[in-house]
Amino acid sequence: MPDMSSNRPPGTANFGHGKVDPYGFERTAEFDFESYEKFMSTYLSTLSRRASRWKSSFKKMDSLSNSRKLKRFCRKGIPGDLRPDVWMQISKASKRMAEDPQKYATLRSQRTDPAVSESILLDIHRTFPENVYFSELADPGSLKKPLQNVLEAISLSNPHLGYCQGMNFIAGLLLLVMKSEEKAFWLMDTLIQTILPDFYAPDMIAVKAEQDLLGELVKWKLPDLHSHLEGLGVQWCLVGMKWFICLYADVMPVDTVLRVWDCLFLEGSKILLRVALTLITLNKDRLLKCTNFPQAVEVFKDIVKDPITLECHTFMQNIFKVTGSMPGDKIKAMREKCVRQALQS
Repeated sequence: MPDMSSNRPPGTANFGHGKVDPYGFERTAEFDFESYEKFMSTYLSTLSRRASRWKSSFKKMDSLSNSRKLKRFCRKGIPGDLRPDVWMQISKASKRMAEDPQKYATLRSQRTDPAVSESILLDIHRTFPENVYFSELADPGSLKKPLQNVLEAISLSNPHLGYCQGMNFIAGLLLLVMKSEEKAFWLMDTLIQTILPDFYAPDMIAVKAEQDLLGELVKWKLPDLHSHLEGLGVQWCLVGMKWFICLYADVMPVDTVLRVWDCLFLEGSKILLRVALTLITLNKDRLLKCTNFPQAVEVFKDIVKDPITLECHTFMQNIFKVTGSMPGDKIKAMREKCVRQALQS
């Protein structure tokens, strides 16, 4: 791994008019510095308070237990300096790693299927080109080789899946946060095997079912919008594929994605649905104004870039307020129905 010691988490870095954010992402000329600074001027104090509360409430990171308090704390955001350890604990990746400490080294010593390696190499060059740690100029000290190592190990650990496009963005962001190939591997492997089982299967049934489930949730929560979009010919299988496959990495601002993942590693896939439903709900009026299918498609492409996604703290509050109650048993039953329908289609 290259030296990333200067890559400090949000809240500790100078957030002025820097061209590169704390995770190495270059800010474009269109970046709204004024809105960002306005948000960060209050968010920094929030981060400081959260860090103090985390450290006083959870003195031992290896003894985190799933509780209402932990869920509440994760929903309000994990401090950047604690995030790697907390993610490993709440996802149970640390437990799996302790049970098989040589697994990553063993996988790294094995030969990857040439076709899989070729697919991985193609995608590595498309991974976060706007990030200084993945740019061509960063070679030979870039994260491209660690990313290749992690993805090849994932393909060997999950031979029934191999490699799926989109995994590169997840693994890439994990490397930026964890600063450890092995821990990035274990988190990715845990996502695939326990948190999102079948999400990356070759038939994509689980993801297709999740998209259909999103449609059912819109029908339940926003029946007028659902009817309008159906009338325009919008198919839910076309909505949000990249959102779900990439877990919002390379889709929304990185700070917001990390806040989503704070919840994902503890609560599972329902958080992905809450995010999608919130994006749609907050843009309901724009979608209702669409008079044809192409207009609706453009709005769906654009809503992830909405300024509401930049203010991660407010956005995360919204995903639990805007979506309202989503009982686990009801979501489970709806998902099972969508899976059955996807298998029959």
